[in-house]
Amino acid sequence: MTGSHGRTVRDLRRGNRSAVLQRLYFGGPMSRQELGPVTGLSSGSVSNVVGELVADGLLEEAGVVDSDGGRPRTLLRVAPGSAHMIGVDVGETRVRVELFDLTLTELARTELPLQPRGCYDVGPIVDHVRTGIAAVLAEAGVGTDRLLGVGIGVPGIVERDAPGGTVVHGQTIGWDAVPLEALLRATGALPEEVPYLIDNGARTLGQAEMWFGAGRGAREAVVVLFGSGVGASLVTDGSPGGGSTDGTPLEWGHLTVSVRGRRCRCGALGCLEAYTGAESLLARWAERGGSAGEVQDEEEALAVLLAHGVAGDPVAVEVLEETAEYLGAGLSDLINLFQPERILIGGWAGLMLGPYILPSVRAHARRYSLRHPADRVSIDLGSLGPDAVTVGAATLPLSAFFTTGGRRPVPTPATEPPGWHASLATRGGPTAR
Repeated sequence: MTGSHGRTVRDLRRGNRSAVLQRLYFGGPMSRQELGPVTGLSSGSVSNVVGELVADGLLEEAGVVDSDGGRPRTLLRVAPGSAHMIGVDVGETRVRVELFDLTLTELARTELPLQPRGCYDVGPIVDHVRTGIAAVLAEAGVGTDRLLGVGIGVPGIVERDAPGGTVVHGQTIGWDAVPLEALLRATGALPEEVPYLIDNGARTLGQAEMWFGAGRGAREAVVVLFGSGVGASLVTDGSPGGGSTDGTPLEWGHLTVSVRGRRCRCGALGCLEAYTGAESLLARWAERGGSAGEVQDEEEALAVLLAHGVAGDPVAVEVLEETAEYLGAGLSDLINLFQPERILIGGWAGLMLGPYILPSVRAHARRYSLRHPADRVSIDLGSLGPDAVTVGAATLPLSAFFTTGGRRPVPTPATEPPGWHASLATRGGPTAR
């Protein structure tokens, strides 16, 4: 049956389930009586939806509260163990894989280094992801029957609607139209009904910070990923109540900031990344006589540079201040173009250098920006730490879970959109035992 706006009864039921799940997930335990006003559903609809979700094992009781002059009210919450998600960060020095329950409590993790450091050969990375998935599932002692999906944050441009599955264009790491989803599926690590959801790492970082971190409450924000290179995600429709955050990955690191300037990893001249990325920062320090000694790891080398700067070494101070000015100038472009409420800086290098250079970055950003947008923006560090990309990657299957009202995927041909019809209970979920 189709409604006046083309919505079927199934669509309406899915939307109602989604509304209840999101309110309970982001708003904390609530009673049935409270769910009506905040979801806009009638008491009868709330009762029906809650009954379905409890039967599917997705909701559980969370105590009771007294009611003025009436019977005590039972509180409901999303059941943490009713589903799992895996988040993967294909980073610059390692592949990090984490397993979470439905409330994003970490259950297991593993990190597999890239050997040699920064080697982005596709085969070893696919193998790392496969190995990591098996390792975290084994460590937590869980199977794939409740696994909503595997979210993966990668560098580069992600083409999600490519024939045969998601393709990654990562020019700075030598990936030319890599069919990553098909390669992962070919490993046989997961059943066909468990999806791989792949997105740009800066976007997954942005979604994590907007949902759970320093971006909460903002409607318009830019989240910066500052590591070996730099990237950003623009959020123009922040969603404090949950749901999908409208994040757009920006190849911000490849804006030209110096005509005929330093050569960037992408091959072009004068990119912002060639002046602000950790790899470039260390190279500029070395060109001026600085040295991290025998340290080979980029993160450790940057820590040595920072220690020299804190100690007052003039060359290190000069390089760090120059980096802060370029970073501030780059942020001014984002401020003038998009006029966000907040800019948040994350990534391992951003979190390491931020406490030292952030005041200077703010000053330079303001100096290079138009006054009006500069007056309304705040520039701060992200609050989720080095795991933010992994957490954000795990929100990809979580977002799909909300969109579909808590339904599980079923296998479909690769040329068709994924179908989401079977509930957790129909595939051995909590109530099927």
